[in-house]
Amino acid sequence: MNTPTKSPKQAPIWQAHAKLVFVALCWGTTLIAGRIVAQNLPNLTAASSRFLIAALIFVVLLRSQGPLPKINAKQALVTAAMGLTGVFCFNFFFFTALEKVPASKVALIVSLSPILTALAVSFILKEGLSFQRWCGIVLAFFGVSIVITQGQVHETLHYFANSFESGEGFMMLSVSSWVAYTVLGRFALVGLTPLQATTYAALWGTAGLLLATLSDIPLWHAGMVTWENALGILYIATFGTVIASLWFLQGVRVLGPARTAVYSNLTPIFGIVLGYLILSEPIDLSMIIGGAIVILGVTLTNRARA
Repeated sequence: MNTPTKSPKQAPIWQAHAKLVFVALCWGTTLIAGRIVAQNLPNLTAASSRFLIAALIFVVLLRSQGPLPKINAKQALVTAAMGLTGVFCFNFFFFTALEKVPASKVALIVSLSPILTALAVSFILKEGLSFQRWCGIVLAFFGVSIVITQGQVHETLHYFANSFESGEGFMMLSVSSWVAYTVLGRFALVGLTPLQATTYAALWGTAGLLLATLSDIPLWHAGMVTWENALGILYIATFGTVIASLWFLQGVRVLGPARTAVYSNLTPIFGIVLGYLILSEPIDLSMIIGGAIVILGVTLTNRARA
């Protein structure tokens, strides 16, 4: 009697863990593909190409469940704000940063996302943070400071003031845009499913990106149309956007948000290792020490109770 009831319950949980490891791998490889694409395409062109493909896939998936649902004015406003922050701003800053910053370093800055989300939830949604989570937040910021300043932590404020020239500042803006998207998602999911909210946000954001991409037209040339660029954009759109987003939400449904968020700690590890293996990006001691501290801080924050 016990055996048949256990196995169907354990299989989805095991699959959720395996899928979340794959999600972290997708995000890590997306940084590598994004770094390659950012060297060859204008930022807005790369961003709009990524989400034009992803938005079409989201629409197909949603249409497979029936007609597109109608949304009210409030839902339209919230999903439009999600599109502005999580699609338009995030991708523009993301590709701008990858044009200048090694994928391995970007991966470590991206790992700040759960920490900044916890801060935003605390201040905006008035959800309190425990002492353990505050310790994790401080540790994560300290770790990122080590990575960005290459160990010269006392120069952190000066370095951040000049970080937009070297690209790290744009990556911080990209992460902040994703945090805003995440917080807005809490409001969008009142009355909408995750797939519905994601699809409408993708459509709003893609529309904005396509309009902004008109400014890139003078930069277009025949040399941009290569198999390398096409495959890079296709990979980022399908694996790094659609599959990763849907499987991450499945993990939230099965394991809960706190346990699911822990898997994002694997992204900088994949990003650093793959950056070294594929792009021959150097790994210095400050990245190893700072990365370890970031992962410790993020883990401490995610495992703590509110």
